[in-house]
Amino acid sequence: MKVRLMTKFTFTLLLILLNFVLTGNAFSKIIDNDTLVAAFWNLENLFDVVDDPAKNDEDFLPKGVKEWTAERLDKKMYNLSRVIRSMNNEKGPDIIGVCEVEHQHLLDTMIAKFLSDKPYVTAYAESPDNRGIDVGLIFDSTKFSVISISADTVKLPDLWPTRLILNVNLLFNLVDTIHTFINHWPSRVGGEERSEPNRKAAAKTLRNSVVKILTANSYAKILIMGDFNDEPLNSSILKYLGAQPFICGEQKDFNLTEDSTALFNLSYSSYAKGEGSYMYRSNWNMLDQIIVSTSLMVDENFSYICDSFEVYKPDFIVTRSGSFKGAPFPTYGGKRYLGGYSDHFPVLAKFIFRGVKR
Repeated sequence: MKVRLMTKFTFTLLLILLNFVLTGNAFSKIIDNDTLVAAFWNLENLFDVVDDPAKNDEDFLPKGVKEWTAERLDKKMYNLSRVIRSMNNEKGPDIIGVCEVEHQHLLDTMIAKFLSDKPYVTAYAESPDNRGIDVGLIFDSTKFSVISISADTVKLPDLWPTRLILNVNLLFNLVDTIHTFINHWPSRVGGEERSEPNRKAAAKTLRNSVVKILTANSYAKILIMGDFNDEPLNSSILKYLGAQPFICGEQKDFNLTEDSTALFNLSYSSYAKGEGSYMYRSNWNMLDQIIVSTSLMVDENFSYICDSFEVYKPDFIVTRSGSFKGAPFPTYGGKRYLGGYSDHFPVLAKFIFRGVKR
């Protein structure tokens, strides 16, 4: 009798375990390959229509020189969401860093009004920038959860307040921690050479944070993106941040033991071909870039898909005629309202995830 009871119990247990596997309710399961799409976009002056006395936002008010109204803001958010939605085969990116946003509520409003079918949430930090334009992060809440949000202050040589570097640490698919850094480095106003020390200061600030993470864990997955106002071979990126040019198939074997703090610039290959995300005086500039740590190049379960970096420019956001033909179709041309999207193209990169979801 005891033997029969034990046999019946074992058989029942096997049936329960089999049911878990067949119905997908097992305690852990191997998931199919999942492509993660990460993007960045300078949204070009996404301001609200309310005067912030602490910020220099007077141009973007109904009575300002831009005649910025609630209707124009609504059109702007619709246009931006249309582009975001179109990414990743109309599924939208899994994660997108943004800059030139006045307040977090603008991103939240855009999602609520025009992307409500997407499980997007935002992470944000108000910066000390005098114009009041900040960086932020939008991500898929079904794939990511927030571990922590912080921001690094960039101290410029002249002490002029500038944008924070936003650091959002995310847990991806309940398995991997991704350290994201969203950037909008000081502009080239006053000339590239004269303003260069400001971007070097931003690069040093970011580098210090990256080294701290990689010194503690050389396998840490770090995803850096932003409008750097410099290109991949400028000293701020190459020397002070230490982001090495990366071309698929031409890289030596990655070795974490030789340099655990190495970074790789995924945008370099497109830049070397003459592509860019921003047009200045008929010349393309690769100001918007995506940079990663070594782990995102070599990890067997989670890594960059070679040559997937892209300057994203669907036809409907491209200027079709005139002296700026081929450039991004912006919201304004000087003071003239055009009703477009942004003066920057977005950039994106793809990663393959083969891990275990628990």
